[in-house]
Amino acid sequence: MKRSIKIILIIVAILILGGAYFGYQIRQMTSGSESLTGSQGAIPSFANEFPPLTKSEADWPAWQGLNFSGKSNYKGINTDWSMGLKEEWQVDFLCQDKSTASWSAPVIQGNRLVVPGRDKDNDLVFCLNSETGDLIWQGSYEAINETSHGPGARATPFIDEDRVYTFGRGGDLVCWQLLDGELLWKKNVKDVGGEEPEWGFSSTPIVYEDIVVVQGGGSAQVIAYDKMTGNVAWKSLEGPTGYSAATIFTMDSVVSLLLYHGLGLSSINPSDGTELWRISWETDYGVNATTPLVDEDIIFHTAGYGMGSQALKANGDQADVLWKNENFEGQHTDPVILDGYVYGYSGESYLNRGDFMCLELATGKEMWSTKELGQGTTAYVDGHIICLDIKGNLFLINPKPEEFKLVGEIPKAITEVKSRAWTKPVVANGKLYLRYMQRLICFNLKQ
Repeated sequence: MKRSIKIILIIVAILILGGAYFGYQIRQMTSGSESLTGSQGAIPSFANEFPPLTKSEADWPAWQGLNFSGKSNYKGINTDWSMGLKEEWQVDFLCQDKSTASWSAPVIQGNRLVVPGRDKDNDLVFCLNSETGDLIWQGSYEAINETSHGPGARATPFIDEDRVYTFGRGGDLVCWQLLDGELLWKKNVKDVGGEEPEWGFSSTPIVYEDIVVVQGGGSAQVIAYDKMTGNVAWKSLEGPTGYSAATIFTMDSVVSLLLYHGLGLSSINPSDGTELWRISWETDYGVNATTPLVDEDIIFHTAGYGMGSQALKANGDQADVLWKNENFEGQHTDPVILDGYVYGYSGESYLNRGDFMCLELATGKEMWSTKELGQGTTAYVDGHIICLDIKGNLFLINPKPEEFKLVGEIPKAITEVKSRAWTKPVVANGKLYLRYMQRLICFNLKQ
């Protein structure tokens, strides 16, 4: 066979294989459930005696932590990762069956860690001892969920004192007693006009004073429930739901909720649901999935699909655009703001390549960019940013606007990652928690 023909055949084979791989990636993004890989254990039994509730100053009781900023209050971490980090415990029973992927991050208050899971027919909720990984209680309810990326929860729970609120990808908002897992009330957003988005309900609930707020979409784009009874306090706006968590914006002692829905970013009066202002921000797929970040009177938000990022100068009744940067686009990864600078991942989240960037918050000016960290998610603690890429590799950086500085790394901190480790790392009370589908690993971060 002539050399030229061999070369042509090799090129054709590469194109065929590349097309097959690309098609596989597309199918994984749009349909079915990622198959669970690695060990998968049975759910253990738990005792009927429940330890008393505790609290700590460096808890992580909600999405993005105590202040909704992605920052832990803990001080005194070990920054020498040359020998890795000590693993305290690991569980592998959060998802049962091979097609029950769940992506929700854990939340921690004192000795309680709450994380959703899934079996073939039911949404599961586990409460573990945050120190030991022992099962304290388990809750469940039947939920028939049939959207891509698995039937398990995407939304992260919210712990409010002695209660915890979960939101399933089928629209079930459930209030549990934190002490022993008693189901106190359960509602579904579809019952009041909500419409399920293409990739399932994902907006993490937020508790403010006496209400718990989620996105429902349809004729109930935003819904507030009485946190004690589950009765609807108000519902507001119409249109598709987004995939992000709400956050709180306070200006001159006036509080509003920032909601990143499918049509853009809205400021909502939490007392009655009135929309105070709106910034249009529509992606090709209606995916606004990152959390708006607040730094005094500046609001930063970002989305993928060519949208980029934007900073707003806001007050109680209006928001003006400060700048837009088309190069920084977080698809569903949340950056952090530190001392007037934005640090975070930019790029598509299904391939482990992208840019980790630093922007000046006041101007949108790019300070630096690196491709050394793959593509992933972040958490801030004790002057450092922890980055977890989608293949389970862990990095520690010292965030400075002058230059990128890698302090440490742990390859394959999560092993046997065959799909994408999308779940955000969580830092609470000197421990690092990493979740990948059925597995949850606890590492010791203390000096």
